[in-house]
Formats: sequence, structure tokens, C-alpha cells
Amino acid sequence: MSDCWQALRRPGFLRTAWPWRSAAYLLACASAGAALCVVLLLWVAVGGALSVLLVGVPLLAALPLAGLAFGAWERRLARWMGGAPVPDPHRVPDGPGPRAWLRTRYAEGATWREAGGAVLSAFLLWPLELLVVAGALLVPAWLVTTPLQLALDGEQVNVLKVWQLHAPGPAWAVAAAGAALLALAGYPLTVAAGARAALARALAGGQERVGELVRSRARLVDAFEAERRRIERDLHDGAQQRLVALSMSLGLARLDAPPGGPLARRLAAAQAEADAALAELRELVHGIHPRVLADRGLPDACADLADRSVLPVVVDVSLPGRLPAAVESAGYFAVAEALANAAKHAGASAVRVHGRWSAGRLRLDVSDDGTGGADPARGTGLTGLADRIAVAGGRLSVSSPPGGPTLLRVEIPCTPTTDPTTDPRSASSSPRTPSSSARA
Repeated sequence: MSDCWQALRRPGFLRTAWPWRSAAYLLACASAGAALCVVLLLWVAVGGALSVLLVGVPLLAALPLAGLAFGAWERRLARWMGGAPVPDPHRVPDGPGPRAWLRTRYAEGATWREAGGAVLSAFLLWPLELLVVAGALLVPAWLVTTPLQLALDGEQVNVLKVWQLHAPGPAWAVAAAGAALLALAGYPLTVAAGARAALARALAGGQERVGELVRSRARLVDAFEAERRRIERDLHDGAQQRLVALSMSLGLARLDAPPGGPLARRLAAAQAEADAALAELRELVHGIHPRVLADRGLPDACADLADRSVLPVVVDVSLPGRLPAAVESAGYFAVAEALANAAKHAGASAVRVHGRWSAGRLRLDVSDDGTGGADPARGTGLTGLADRIAVAGGRLSVSSPPGGPTLLRVEIPCTPTTDPTTDPRSASSSPRTPSSSARA
């Protein structure tokens, strides 16, 4: 559904119903604002008079709730000006009953925004809305009747109480100007109505709903990370240990088999297959959730990635302590993806990983001397990383001009959760010299 702003740009706008719809919208808003003004004044007067007996104190305390009904009415009116329906910004109460409802309403920002919007509409906006409608419609219509007024008076006519006309010629000129203004009145009416609807949408907002969506997405990511750790733990303590036991049993069976015989060869092949499956399972477990990241932290996990990389990697990551698990996980997989891209696509001969925490933000830089040309819009790995980092409140940026070099930068706001001087597990946060993590 198109809105009023799109309709304004189309040819033939004045022949559509938008000017009349805009005038009706402004009149409806003005009528509601005038009625609300009367209600609020009576509410305050009665509550103030009864506050001496303490009966009016609850009435005055409930005054902000008057904006709830008025906000719902304005959200319905805003549909007249097109666009998507304005969603209800209020949260569902935490529990049943009026007490939970009142606690939720007074605690959320949407209630106070709507209360402010109600006061604004009741004491400021509705006279302005009437003034706009009168200026756009009544004044030009009055000018059109100038010749009739002159004919009825016979001598002169006062045009808007500003100047006097005595001849028919100037009177018809004023009437023509009024007709032109009346024909063009749809534009200022629609602009004013669109601005009024935009204000209603802004006051209704959606910050709580957006915030709840962000929090729910973060909860889903946390649940996903917990499930990854559970799968990693089950594979490490279950299937991996069974494969180790199987390989050992096959090795013992080889010792009992006649050397050089068919049975010994088959047992050796079976043990080799079990060892290969065990190695693949270990790589799978490491990719799901590396144990070094959980036990030692991000610096040692980056060093472990460097040891596993086929390229020479220099790691210089120094942190003041352990970071939140979601931040460490996002940073680790960003470095892992960057190293994988450098080895597979960039044709790089060396990679450098630099990481620091400062001013409340973790910053990781992964640079290589490859051919460049990396585009996050084409790479599903980088796109997924950007989404993962965005959930943690950070951002991913890539600078990769054709010909190189490539720089991948990750910035995530966070606060260290441990002090390396008091928590022995934070030893991985100690600075690493570049040589200690470099591979030839």
C-alpha cells in the first residue's frame, strides 16, 4: 500500500482522493485532540480536588495511562495516510492480573512516549491542525466569494480584513487567485497530514519491539552456542573415546594374530580406518567448539589456529582477561574464516593476526599479502560471520582491493569478565610475542 509521500510524487495527484483524505485525517486528529484536552483538564481538576481526601492521588497517578487509549486511536488513524500498519509497541505483561499489567505499563518507555504525545496533541497540535485546514480550504474558498460579497454590499468588500475593493475587476482577480489556491490546497494538506502521521508513528515507536527482537536473537545465539558445546562434549566424551578404545582393541588383536598373515593385514587395515575416523572426529569436534577456546581463551585459541594453518601465521593477541563467551566465539570463528580464505582463495604467503582490547571494544585484525578481491557480498562465510558478529553488537569490515593486501577487521563491544592476576584460567590473556606463534 502506497503512502502519502509516494502519492505526492505522482502525476495527477490533485485528482485523487489523497487531498480529501488528508483533510479528514487532520480534522479527525484535531477533534480527538480537543476532546482529550477537555478530558485531561477535568481529570486534573477532579484529581486535584479529591487529593485533599487522598482519593484523588490514584487518579493523578493514573494520568499517564490516558495516553494508552489515545495512542491506540492515533495508530488507527495513521492507517489513513498509508504505509504499513503501526504495530502496538507495548509489551505483554509478565503475569496475569491488573498488578502485573500496571507494573509492565509503568516500566516501559512506550507508555511514557504515548503520554507525552497525548499532552502534545491536547495542548498544542490540535489548534495547529485546525489552522492548517482553515488556511488551506476556508481562506481560498472565502476569496472565491469576493465578487458575490461585492455584489451583495454594492459599494466595497473587505478582503480578509486587510484591504478594500470597490470595483468588480479586482474582485474577480482575487476570486481567480482564491480558486487557484483552492485547487492547490491538496499539497499543503497532504504534507501536513503526512508529517502528523509520521509524528504519530515516531511516538508509537517500536523500540521495545526491536529491542525484544534483538534480545530474542541473542538468546537464540546463546542457545545455539550451548548446543554446540553440548554436542562437542558428547562427541569428545562419547564417540571419540569409543573410537580410541576400538583402535586399542584392534592393536591388541594384531599382537595376537600371526604376523604377516591375512588376519594381521585385515586387522591393520581396520585399525588404520579407525585411526582415520578418530582423526576426522577430532577435527569435527575442534570445529564445533574448540576446547582450547573454552579452557585457555582467545589468544591461545588464535595461536592454535596458527599452528593448524598451512600458511605462516604471526599471532599478536594480548587481552586484559577473559572475555564473554559469545565474544570469544565470534572472534575465534572470524579469525578461522579469515585464515581459511587466505589459504584457499587469496594466494597469500603470510598472515598476521593482531588483537587488542581498548576503550571497551575488542578489535581483531587479520591481514594477508594475497591477491585481494574479497567481497563479503559474494562470500557466504563472511556474510554469516557478519551476522554472527552483529548479534554480539559488533561489526565486520573487509578491505581487499584487487592486488591486495586484504585486511579483515572485527570490532565487538565487551567487558573483560576476569582479571588475569586473580584467575588462573586467564593465563591465555597474557601477551604473545609474534615469534612464539609464528610458523615457518
